Amino acid sequence: MTTLDVLVRSVRLEADRIISLELVRPDGGGLPAWTPGAHIDLVLPSGRVRQYSLCGDPAQRLVYRIAVLREHRGRGGSAEIHDTALVGRVLACRPPRNHFELVDASRYVFVAGGIGVTPILPMINLVAAGARPWTCYYGGRSLRSMAFVEEVLAAGSSNVTLWPEDERGLLDLPGILAQADAGVAVYCCGPEGLLAGMEAVCAEADRVGQLHTERFAQPPEAARQAGSGPVTNCAFQVVLRRSGIELQVPADRTLLDVVQEAVPTILSDCREGYCGTCETKVVEGEPEHRDTVLSDAEKAGNQVMMICVGRSRTPTLVLDI
Repeated sequence: MTTLDVLVRSVRLEADRIISLELVRPDGGGLPAWTPGAHIDLVLPSGRVRQYSLCGDPAQRLVYRIAVLREHRGRGGSAEIHDTALVGRVLACRPPRNHFELVDASRYVFVAGGIGVTPILPMINLVAAGARPWTCYYGGRSLRSMAFVEEVLAAGSSNVTLWPEDERGLLDLPGILAQADAGVAVYCCGPEGLLAGMEAVCAEADRVGQLHTERFAQPPEAARQAGSGPVTNCAFQVVLRRSGIELQVPADRTLLDVVQEAVPTILSDCREGYCGTCETKVVEGEPEHRDTVLSDAEKAGNQVMMICVGRSRTPTLVLDI
């Protein structure tokens, strides 16, 4: 999996517990292109790998901007970024990938909660530039905790409703959905409670197909299903095409563990199938998808898979590694 070096050019406080980082090429060259909704995998000084949505301008090819919320109950990545002097340091990152693409629609409703504004902001700017009708509901614990408020308002203040919880309570999800007619695409990103609530409201209104979400953690339903009983695993062979290596994956080991023994540079993070860091191209064979990253259409296409939880339905699986 290809990575590139990026230099941390600046760190800026954007809101309570949120900082932004600007990343550039050490040689000053251009960075790989990206589209709204994309994220990068950043390798921290400790070796941890974390995913961050790109929240700058896709037309600006010389700099990536990400924002990081300090998570009090996180796994250490956000604390490391907040507490480490990173300006001037060179880090490795994986080029942008996008599983939260902006679809073509007649109108858009954006719902952002807290740090979930990061993938939403470039979408708003793109839609506003194209003169498509849109509205945005941006919630947070308080105005002090909400990053990029001025940038969101600059895209079209009359289209934006700020919803600080300490002043207005929780977002009115049924009321927001009520304006989403058949041609409206609803994009939602934020904490799990917001996503689960929006999914429930859309399910009740029979509008699940209009909703597009991105998660920062494994959804509770997936966790419950994973723990509901034993999953039957079969042994299979994996061929790493670029490395010229053939490996046996026994029933009691993950594909990722076996591959990383042979190719230690393979990036991974969650090991539960929700972050997308270990996404790998499939050359031949039929993978057994067990992740919550890919859509049903993407899984049916069998072009990529998440090797931390995925296995193989065929005796041999050939990967582009």
